[in-house]
Amino acid sequence: MTASAFLSEDKTHEKNIEDTPIYVSHGKRRDYEWQIVWRNVLAFIYLHAATFYGFYLIFIGKTKLLTIIFALLFSAMSAMGVTAGAHRLWAHRAYKARWPLRLFLALMQTMAFQNHIYEWVRDHRVHHKFTETDADPHNAKRGFFFSHMGWLMVRKHKEVFEKGASVDMSDLEKDPIVMFQKKTYLVVMPLLCFILPAWLPVVLWGENPWSSWYVGSILRYTISLHFTWLVNSAAHVWGNRPYDKNIGATDNKTVALCAFGEGWHNYHHVFPWDYKAAELGNYSTNFSTALIDFAAKYGLAYDLKTVSVEMIRKRVARTGDGSHPFDKKIDDCDDDHHHPENPVWGWDDEDMTEEEKKLAEIVHKLK
Repeated sequence: MTASAFLSEDKTHEKNIEDTPIYVSHGKRRDYEWQIVWRNVLAFIYLHAATFYGFYLIFIGKTKLLTIIFALLFSAMSAMGVTAGAHRLWAHRAYKARWPLRLFLALMQTMAFQNHIYEWVRDHRVHHKFTETDADPHNAKRGFFFSHMGWLMVRKHKEVFEKGASVDMSDLEKDPIVMFQKKTYLVVMPLLCFILPAWLPVVLWGENPWSSWYVGSILRYTISLHFTWLVNSAAHVWGNRPYDKNIGATDNKTVALCAFGEGWHNYHHVFPWDYKAAELGNYSTNFSTALIDFAAKYGLAYDLKTVSVEMIRKRVARTGDGSHPFDKKIDDCDDDHHHPENPVWGWDDEDMTEEEKKLAEIVHKLK
């Protein structure tokens, strides 16, 4: 899962990448990998200093318990906008949603402030198509810090722009909710991500405005960023590779808990179009799936794509690292799913074959 950018690194991201010069923008070299984005560096310095101060206010008892609980609930709601919304719905087309659910998820994603849905999805699709190459916005091969947050402090590699231009984004351009969010993002995002969570505790239960800002807004936001970034960093370093030992992504339970079900990353890179983003046992490590299933129960989500047990069994036998319970080497394993050789960003990717689609299971089909 891509955690996307904290801030757009330049104004070119406000336009479609197809219309953007790849190498030169405003007289700056676009092929220079380590050109520092000082605006983001300074923003991160403030966020982390303010976060430590927020923890200090909690430690000395200057923050009410209701404010802490509120910050946790606000974080959970915004996380759902990223995981169930930007990630599984819009980036991977893993399921379909009616407009009330799409509107709700778009609002929650705006609360999370990880850039608007359009940019988030573009970066994430590029990440899946060109994982751990120079075209990957947060290439894990460039080190833990770079993949965690350092990628937001420097200009993107020229390959990100070149390969990104080949990723189809026409589906989002046809979604009025996505495009409206994109147009109004710079106005609505500060209100939902910072002003609202700082204002509500003051009005509803008399929290000190100082504590409300540093705990309800800044600490909450910074911690949620790190939980999301762990998918890019920790889930490409530590963990098992039950489904494909040949790729960098890993299954990491701790990351799954922090990122609401997005830590089963080895599975997700093999089957990016599965709405569960995991081989689900229960909802305890995948709250995002619980939300989608709940929405499907009431007709707000439909055409949920998932993977059959037989398809998983064959893939585990062919490329797994031996850590999966199914892992029993089979001499004649007829598995038509060859993701590493032909990676796809999700359902409807032009490189996804009809044979592969036939192997998928679709639940809650639209009648």
